[in-house]
Amino acid sequence: MTPTVTERNRTITDLLNATYTSLKSIVPINYQMSKPQLLGKTLNLQFGVLIGVTGDIKGRLILAGNPAVFSSIGESMFGMPLEGEMLSSFSGELGNMLAGRIATAIVESDIKTDITAPTIMEGNTTLSGYEKAIQLTAEFDHVGGMDIYLLLN
Repeated sequence: MTPTVTERNRTITDLLNATYTSLKSIVPINYQMSKPQLLGKTLNLQFGVLIGVTGDIKGRLILAGNPAVFSSIGESMFGMPLEGEMLSSFSGELGNMLAGRIATAIVESDIKTDITAPTIMEGNTTLSGYEKAIQLTAEFDHVGGMDIYLLLN
């Protein structure tokens, strides 16, 4: 059965709220979150992590930004700057932690999902093939911004 517009909007609101609270519980840096924006049909990025989402919601969660931002977040969590393979590994794990917390939080709204293993994206990457894309930007104090994309099918 196709969800109504009201049900779909509630699901997206629940997903966005879970994203805010999950990020706050994982990253120990103060941040300001932008208002959600709808994007066009393609997304270009240089560095990030993609987590697939299945179940009641189908799509992808993407964290994207400058590698230095991911490194600073890793340093705030683990006490040392990250680079190279450690940075890629941490970025994937950060995506996993965020997606897992979101999936756990939205189950309270009776939305059941599962997540896939992370995919690290480095270099000029273009994504397309999604129905709706929502972008949020978390601007971390003294660190910089990280874009969070919810690509929904």
